[in-house]
Formats: sequence, structure tokens, C-alpha cells
Amino acid sequence: MDMDLNNDLEKRISDAFCVFDHHGEKFIDVREVGTVLRLLGCVPTEEEVNEVISATESEETSGEVHLTKFLPHVSQLLMERKMEPAPPEKILQAFKILDPENKGYLTKESFGKLMMEEGEPFTQEEMDEMWPVAIDPISGHIPYEFYLNQLMVYL
Repeated sequence: MDMDLNNDLEKRISDAFCVFDHHGEKFIDVREVGTVLRLLGCVPTEEEVNEVISATESEETSGEVHLTKFLPHVSQLLMERKMEPAPPEKILQAFKILDPENKGYLTKESFGKLMMEEGEPFTQEEMDEMWPVAIDPISGHIPYEFYLNQLMVYL
């Protein structure tokens, strides 16, 4: 049974990798590694993306990753359940910590400041993509339980 799971996992990784293998030579540009990981359902930090690149980048051709190195490395990471998205309960708990008055929402200003300045900062482009889903068009606030439900649809 483990062998079938491993084969299915390897096929998923290979299929995701090959989406970005534009020449059919089993190589992708290192700049695509994060996108491939996200396509596989991972939520890596930039540091984790860089670690995967360091571990899998071709020694012969700098700036490229070959499937033969990527596949076993990423298979191991996925089997160890690395880079998985946080469970909804943990995300809700984090939102509640940011809402000490228990209003059920965050302001765009305070949430935007946190997202762009704390932890692994979002870019303005990422914020612009997030706002239409996060912000209630009537109040202009982020009702975080509703927003969390919207996020779960995409995960």
C-alpha cells in the first residue's frame, strides 16, 4: 500500500513540475520552485523555497532544477508533512488574538499594516489580490470568520 501512495505522490509532483518544464527536458527555472510547491498544496515560506532550491539546484546548470533531484527531495518533504497550510482553527485563533475587543472583524488599516510589516511580509501586489476576498464591501472591515471560510474554499 505504501508503494502505491508513493507512486501517486511522485506522479503528482512530476505532473506539477512538468507544468513549468517548457522544453520537456525535465528542468525548470529555480524561480518556478515556489510556484510548483504551491501547486502541490504547500504553503512554503521564502526561506523554505530557498532551502528546496539549494537542495535541488543543478550543479551543471546554475539557475535550474532537474526533476531527478526535485522529486525525491520534495517527496520526502511531503511525506513528512512539511509546508502544510495551518489548520483553520489555528488561523481563527490568530485572528482572535488580533481582535482583543472581540468585535469579530479587523480594520483594513490594522490588518494591512500587520500583513506588510510582520513575519513574512506580503507585497502590495499580494495585498491587492487579497483585499477583494477579505474586505466586506459594506463595512470596509475584514470579518475574519467569513474571510477564513473564503480561504478554506481555496485550500
